[in-house]
Amino acid sequence: MAQQHHDLTDSAAGPVTTGDALEAYLRAQATGFLRALRLYRETGGAAIGSAGTGESVDAARALRRSARRISGSLHTFRPLLDPGWSEEIRPELAWVSGTLALEHACEARLERLLLALHRLSGATAVPVQTATAGAAGVAGRSRGSGVEPGAGAGAGTGTGTPAEADAMTSAGAAPGVPDGLGALPPAGAVPGAATASAAASVAVGRRTAGPGPVPQKAAAGHPAHPAVPDRGNLTVGAAKAGALLDRQLTLARTRAHSTALQALGSSRFHAVADKVAVLASEVPLLASAATTDLRPLAAAAEERLRDAVSALPLVTAGLPYNAEALVHGLSPDPAPHPHDAPWHQVRLLLRLHRYALEVLHGGADSAPLDVRLLSAGQALDRHRDASEAAAAAAQAARTPRIAPATAYALGVLHADQRHDVEAARYAFQRSWQKQTIGTSTS
Repeated sequence: MAQQHHDLTDSAAGPVTTGDALEAYLRAQATGFLRALRLYRETGGAAIGSAGTGESVDAARALRRSARRISGSLHTFRPLLDPGWSEEIRPELAWVSGTLALEHACEARLERLLLALHRLSGATAVPVQTATAGAAGVAGRSRGSGVEPGAGAGAGTGTGTPAEADAMTSAGAAPGVPDGLGALPPAGAVPGAATASAAASVAVGRRTAGPGPVPQKAAAGHPAHPAVPDRGNLTVGAAKAGALLDRQLTLARTRAHSTALQALGSSRFHAVADKVAVLASEVPLLASAATTDLRPLAAAAEERLRDAVSALPLVTAGLPYNAEALVHGLSPDPAPHPHDAPWHQVRLLLRLHRYALEVLHGGADSAPLDVRLLSAGQALDRHRDASEAAAAAAQAARTPRIAPATAYALGVLHADQRHDVEAARYAFQRSWQKQTIGTSTS
């Protein structure tokens, strides 16, 4: 698929973009940061994750968004800014963004893992495939949202006692799961529409409620796939694994929530907010910035991205089912996949490249939509989410004296997420290798 590619160093690509554009962009982002902070305080600031109101969640997301863009622009265009001021505020903005992201990361990771357990245990039937929808593939895999830098894979490392890890009632209720959630979803419910806790309880409820919902009859000539049969002990193990993951990641999310609230009320955060307020009215640019073209600095950010991508094993990633992501899966090392790090680095460099393009075009709304970069970024987000979810499953499997069925379910879950890592690498390779056409090509 051919797509248009703009050369940032081509003088004929458009008018020269100078430090004035950078100043306007930073002011706009600083204003957005302050507006989001005011909204957060007006909504009470009692919660920044899913437990809060919609306005508080939007305010926290806007704070992270503005903090990332200010920090990334200061990094890319640092030769045009006061070096002392820039190097002082940039790590503080990264701290704000990372701290606010931790709670959402734990929540999204838990939802991803419980829905995967729900799917792997056969708690839902395979969706009907008709003539028009057959090419769309099998639905039901839920994707976690983007996590900010600073939300590591080990966020959900809290462990319960061995007794808590395997305590299940005879009725099939998991600890921490509210009563009444063990029932199966109604017939025709869309897999993945349930919440994270409901997904876990559905897996538990299958022990007593019988088979899952039967899909409606398909169109004539296109028979529906039969429902996946019960998996016996695997379903029991998946239920216990879900309860264990729920305890660990809920505890991690609670701690992240408390940490974020403390951070937002600290003198350190107030100092950052004061500096951003100054930035909204006065950007500390050097005198030479007014006449300096920004495109070479933006092109340098793109070059760093291309160099990092060229170091990735794209040839291997382009082979379906290459099993590269499963290497070291049985290693006793708590972080057995160091080869994930270059992919995470490419994800960060891709963001810096996108932010540089926003500066050149006067903001995110004015920047041209590059489907190639968009799809590549989505694949890398999926890679990061799957990698961290696999690490959380592996950490849960290290809980002492868990039942063999629980350990087996966690092992299957870990392998499933590592396969998703491999699929994300394949998707990135397909997106990145698309043919590009320069603007001067007829």
